[in-house]
Amino acid sequence: MDGSGKPIDDRDAALLATYDGPPDYRVVGRHGIFPEMTHDEVERFNFLAHMNRHLAGRVMPGVKAAFDARVAPGKSFNDRHQVRRALTQDPYWQVWSALRRNTMEMRQQAGRWVTLRQQEELAARAAALTDGDPRLVLDPTLVLPRYVSSIDHHCMPGSYHTEYGPGDVANAANYDSGLFATTGGMLGRYSDGGGQAVARWVARNLPDFKPKRILDMGCGLGHNVLPLAQAFPEAEVVAVDVGAPMLRYGLARAKSLGVENVTFVQANVESLPQFADGSFDWVQTTMFLHETSYSSMRRIFKESHRLLSPGGIVLHVEQPQYNPAMPLFEQAMRDWDAFYNAEPFWTKMHEADLDAWMVQAGFAKESLIHGGVTAVVDKSVFPDAADDNGEDYGRKAAWHVVGARKEIV
Repeated sequence: MDGSGKPIDDRDAALLATYDGPPDYRVVGRHGIFPEMTHDEVERFNFLAHMNRHLAGRVMPGVKAAFDARVAPGKSFNDRHQVRRALTQDPYWQVWSALRRNTMEMRQQAGRWVTLRQQEELAARAAALTDGDPRLVLDPTLVLPRYVSSIDHHCMPGSYHTEYGPGDVANAANYDSGLFATTGGMLGRYSDGGGQAVARWVARNLPDFKPKRILDMGCGLGHNVLPLAQAFPEAEVVAVDVGAPMLRYGLARAKSLGVENVTFVQANVESLPQFADGSFDWVQTTMFLHETSYSSMRRIFKESHRLLSPGGIVLHVEQPQYNPAMPLFEQAMRDWDAFYNAEPFWTKMHEADLDAWMVQAGFAKESLIHGGVTAVVDKSVFPDAADDNGEDYGRKAAWHVVGARKEIV
């Protein structure tokens, strides 16, 4: 009871009934390798989730208003770069951009506070789950591509690959712990909404497709590959990445979630000579291409063609490509990540002619696949969400699919 004599729980229930913000961080999925958190660490993530929603839903629309009122009048723009340079001179854009960059840095520091204080414990937990398991294949001699080693992706110090000690998984745990807050729960309790969306898209659009071997390129810690493994439990799934901490954490996470048909391999996906020609029925990337260099993408497309069996499919899931139908203002705003969120390849990747690259890699033009995937709304995170075909602002994420089926000769 509080001072008014009314039960606090009832009052809280009434407030929750009208609440339209991001979900409380406490509903995040906690698997066997997920880091432990104090009350204050949880509340830092809650603050960041609210700040992200506020910036996206209430502050960012003002950038468009400022553009229309102060930036665009009397000017003619030929491309998104001219729009971006003009926007950077406007004070409203400057405030929005500074706040957004600040929240990214705060998110990374919040995750580092969580993980670095329990670095050795997390490494021990990962070792207990993975030591001696043949499904973890590491290569300590692997030379990291410069486009990986020289960048702190998403403002994360050390990016995906840095190791702070033997058996380290700290940066993987950092990435995992903050993703739910960064996305406002849109990817579900286990932040696997991208993989869930791909699995559902394949079931709907390729109902007869029954792959026996699946390759996930640039798997990270496996958020998006586990749903594929769960959708095809009889398939052998191989997940490849250059970051050893991600792979250790990924296998530990998979095992603790009961997914046993994924092998995590440390390698550069530009060239995978350890796998024979035509040895996979499905090659997949999910939000990976924008973190590779412009030149490497062509090699990745070529390698995916080599690795596919006749009749196999490749699917690349990404944010929408820039095209003449997309307003220059929207292109410029989407480009923000390339300049202020340590995603330097974002802008070039999203202007590339991916269809042409697929054809150059060996796929027939008539075999190309296009589509769209929408994240599955997790009812355990948003219990009042609309039906699957409904619209839930702030609860769904959407991506573009470009791919191909390899011809049967």
